[in-house]
Amino acid sequence: MAQSKMKTFRSYLVAGLLIWVPVVITIFIVRFLVGMSDKALLLIPSKFRPESLLGFNIPGLGVIFAIAVLLITGLIARNYFGKYIVEGWERLMSRIPIVRNIYSGARQIAETVFADNSKAFSKVCLIQYPRKGVWSLCFKTSTEVGEVQARTNRDVVSVFVPTTPNPTSGFVIILPVEDVIELDMSVDEGLRMIISLGVVVPKWTDPNLAKAALEGDKA
Repeated sequence: MAQSKMKTFRSYLVAGLLIWVPVVITIFIVRFLVGMSDKALLLIPSKFRPESLLGFNIPGLGVIFAIAVLLITGLIARNYFGKYIVEGWERLMSRIPIVRNIYSGARQIAETVFADNSKAFSKVCLIQYPRKGVWSLCFKTSTEVGEVQARTNRDVVSVFVPTTPNPTSGFVIILPVEDVIELDMSVDEGLRMIISLGVVVPKWTDPNLAKAALEGDKA
């Protein structure tokens, strides 16, 4: 009897956790992102900031301001005169020691990741890491690895193996193409699986089994 009550108590407790844990995590992440975006308002002189004009702070206004700044900057950079401004800015950055290395590296990363035809993080893959027989999820980052390709004299690919539960850190590994298994899951599904410590596993149907079932129905 006591054991039955404990099971009932546990089931209610778990049901409550399943409701509140996602809510709390979502609120925490949203508040963090909104708080970070609100820092964009620091670009505005203090006397023109919303809290100075209205007398109170409006959470999330920084998100709108940041999007507006990005759109305006992109609009200027895309027109004829804006290109000259961007080129002048890049020439200035290229003449400053230390800064030029950081700036050029950051620009190259941004161009690679945000390009319309970018293949960075385009596929979730499976590799044997950190040793043979142990499998790890990774993301394909590049198939063009220049000197590494020539030095190894093999068809290689660059992948990023993220840590869990924080996927922003990890390891860059270059290995032969035949050692990389591409998965059907999307990048979002792969990230969710990593962040959840492997608890949230995306659903997958073997295409061969699905095809066989379809042929069986037709027969």
